[in-house]
Amino acid sequence: MRGERRGDDIELNCDTCGNRWTRSLRPVCGKCGSEDLQTVPLAIVEKGRGTQLSVVGTRPIDLCSDCDAAVLANYHRNRPNPLMPDELPTAGM
Repeated sequence: MRGERRGDDIELNCDTCGNRWTRSLRPVCGKCGSEDLQTVPLAIVEKGRGTQLSVVGTRPIDLCSDCDAAVLANYHRNRPNPLMPDELPTAGM
């Protein structure tokens, strides 16, 4: 897979099948297509001893102001803490 930047887009080429397509560098909501996104930190959680969980880092995720309004409200209510992932390493134990 190779990509080359062309303005606000990336032209992608698959060396295996020869397929080519263009992808925008501007993030959009996968549900509604809106460009009104907020980037927030999502916790990276690992299981320590027993049931102890540790936040070992964060990664940025883009959330839609409309589709993810409830998640964003929760994030802003609990700032500066990052969002917790939907599934935790201890689930099912």
